[in-house]
Amino acid sequence: MKAQADLSPSALRESIRSGNFTGNTSGLAPGYVQCNIVILPSQWASDFLRFCQANPRPCPLIACSAAPGDAGLPKLGDIDIRRDVPSYRVFHDGAFVEERADIVDLWSDDFMAFALGCSFSFEEALMGAGLDVRNLSENVNVPMYRTNIPCEKAGPFKGDMVVSMRPFLPADAIRAIQICSRFPSVHGAPVHIGDPAAIGIADIGSPDYGDSVTVNDGELPLYWACGVTPQVALENAAPPLAITHSPGYMLVTDMLNTELAIF
Repeated sequence: MKAQADLSPSALRESIRSGNFTGNTSGLAPGYVQCNIVILPSQWASDFLRFCQANPRPCPLIACSAAPGDAGLPKLGDIDIRRDVPSYRVFHDGAFVEERADIVDLWSDDFMAFALGCSFSFEEALMGAGLDVRNLSENVNVPMYRTNIPCEKAGPFKGDMVVSMRPFLPADAIRAIQICSRFPSVHGAPVHIGDPAAIGIADIGSPDYGDSVTVNDGELPLYWACGVTPQVALENAAPPLAITHSPGYMLVTDMLNTELAIF
């Protein structure tokens, strides 16, 4: 993993395109924005765009295709959205059917791609402040959970929010909230602190996505809105075909995290 962490975003994407790197991207390309990905047929795109606009905390839109069938996202670098994500998830009629390393053979001239902000981007700022980001210190994927927090509906897209969790001591939790508030384009401040049951999480040790992390005595779990939320909305909307990133396996871009800070 360390060798990959030393790569520039473009070199990392090339490693992903060639199949040399297939892991999760947490902690990689520090300083650069990572994105969640949603790919849909064009007739579903306007409703999904409205879903993102109505739910900016879990779905902060960074970029989208300029036109149907365009596999590039030039705002984010020399991107081939068909090959530059380490692992994709494919949904048919709202049901998850497979994960795959690329989607070249599935690509359609009718597809629109959306890139949404990811909490991996603010982890660098947390570490820069001397905070322990537990998924990084334990070298695992961040834990992610389905909740009972409802999203605003847009057309057929609806569902409850997915959150990511990182634990901190109370004083560090206050600092983490202050830091992340600077980055609304990558989920901003947490949406919940403390009791997981209050947001519908039955067992903090059993995340729905990613890996569990240690929560020490005296630590508070902080929950951030997560870009896996659109996958729940896709299940409910049930388009005939949709493609996303696998949770934790992000598009690493050439955009600097500092470009997204608001103060």
